Amino acid sequence: METQENKPEQRLDPLTLNIPEILPVLPLHGFVFYPGMGFPLQIGSDSSKQLIDSTLLGDRMLALVSHRKGEEGGQEPTATVDLHRVGVVGYIHKMSKSPEGQYQVLISAIRKVAVLEYTETDPFLRARVREIPMAVAEGKTVEALIYNIRTRFQQLVKDTQLPAELGLTVNALNDPFHIAFLVASQLGLNLEQEQEILEIEPLEDLLHRIARELNNRLETVEMSNEIQQTMKKDIDSKQREFFLRQQLKAIRKELGESDDDNAQIHELRQRVDETILSEEARKVADRELDRMARIPPSSPEYTVSRNYLDWILDLPWQIATEDTLDLDKAQEDLDRDHHGLQKIKKRIIEFLAVRKLKQDLHGPILCLVGPPGVGKTSLGQSIARTMGRKFVRISLGG
Repeated sequence: METQENKPEQRLDPLTLNIPEILPVLPLHGFVFYPGMGFPLQIGSDSSKQLIDSTLLGDRMLALVSHRKGEEGGQEPTATVDLHRVGVVGYIHKMSKSPEGQYQVLISAIRKVAVLEYTETDPFLRARVREIPMAVAEGKTVEALIYNIRTRFQQLVKDTQLPAELGLTVNALNDPFHIAFLVASQLGLNLEQEQEILEIEPLEDLLHRIARELNNRLETVEMSNEIQQTMKKDIDSKQREFFLRQQLKAIRKELGESDDDNAQIHELRQRVDETILSEEARKVADRELDRMARIPPSSPEYTVSRNYLDWILDLPWQIATEDTLDLDKAQEDLDRDHHGLQKIKKRIIEFLAVRKLKQDLHGPILCLVGPPGVGKTSLGQSIARTMGRKFVRISLGG
């Protein structure tokens, strides 16, 4: 690769370098450069090559202005209305030519400038520019903002794949503008946001904007890391479950247990999932399923758990009859079926009256106590017939 240096390069001092009133303008497509940054540019178009050749013969300075349409703006030609009005002054350090004829140019951005008017468009753009001062303001607010930006940027470097050298550089820089611009270049902002930051003039406003964008970036990274951790835990859990199931399968095979036993548990689990159970019943069903998975099918406890689950799943959990709360009919049914027992019948009528007034009442249960043959079961049948409910008698063996 051929290296060309048309004019001996002088030592660059941005603070003392005089910015010409008229500068050649190199449009940038898809990116924004900030003062204090150095970067290589690859030049391929004829007009841009002429611009570089002319600049190397002169003071090596040119204006770098971003295209409003980004990469969609194309490379050539560029209308002046499509360029932003604020850019940077670039200083060419070195230019190399590739065998294909392209230029590789090493440039440093040194100052901010505003484009006042374009004076030439052929063979390349020239414009009258005005330097935008970057006055360093002092005060506790600026110091606090710089401290916050440095601290938060160290956290960003720690939480992301950014090189650790960037954190050291930010801490070593003294110019607050260079600190702000270096941090801004690492936040993954879009072209419009980067241009807005370049155009902010008061230092305090610039630092406030950088601090806000930095906090937004940290929040995004934190959320992304949490999602990654959750996904990793989920994957690890599934891998562990798969490994344990494979081990369990091998153990069952050694014990001579068939896959039919696993199929039974799977079928029961599917029935549990499909049945609308109360929260308490579902906990009991899950507990029994886990118990069945741990004990051999030949064990008597396995059969007990299986019968218990079948009984739970056969219950009509979400099926209920509509209550008929006719107090006059209830009194007639009780008087017809039972002679005497006035105190008990009065209590039953009171219970039904409360249910009629507050149909959403839950909790109270009538308990009939007495020796065999005094009418407890027949009273229950009368209440069921009066309310339109089915009567079920379950003997608990005393």
